[in-house]
Amino acid sequence: MASRDLRAELDFLLLQLLEDLEQLEAKRQALNARVEEGWLSLSKARYAMGAKSVGPLQYASHMEPQVRVCTGEAQDGLQKFWMVRAGTQTPEEVGSREAALRRRKGLPRTPEPDSSPAPQNPLKWFGILVPHSLRQAQASFREGLQLAADMASLQSRISWGRSQLQELQEKLKQLEPRAP
Repeated sequence: MASRDLRAELDFLLLQLLEDLEQLEAKRQALNARVEEGWLSLSKARYAMGAKSVGPLQYASHMEPQVRVCTGEAQDGLQKFWMVRAGTQTPEEVGSREAALRRRKGLPRTPEPDSSPAPQNPLKWFGILVPHSLRQAQASFREGLQLAADMASLQSRISWGRSQLQELQEKLKQLEPRAP
């Protein structure tokens, strides 16, 4: 009976692993398409604005990231990755700024200046009226970043599934006697 339950769990894990691998392959193809679209749109913008108008000379001397990759454990204990815009805060960061005890009376607190203002849109490095293809390139690369975070979460889930599958196979080998 235990062998039958192990086989059913093994089948379920194998199906889940295959579904995850299929999703990973679809996301890889989508990521490749987004990156390809981004580079094509960027080359269209260079053609429209001139080769010297879109290049490293227009980059800001001090760049700030637009997004961050956050990691955490999901409810099932797996590592999860997600993208957070630079101007927003995660719930953990909001709670850590609050003081544990508050004064009810006394001098009013002056608000603390925000240490990290929202970063400037990098499209403004290239002028006020930028071609639509440059905006398309930015959107394509942003979608690619989100897909990359999703792929990292999926890969974490796949590696966990593979280890679970190997553990169940070992248990099954120990339960079943070797046939002559």
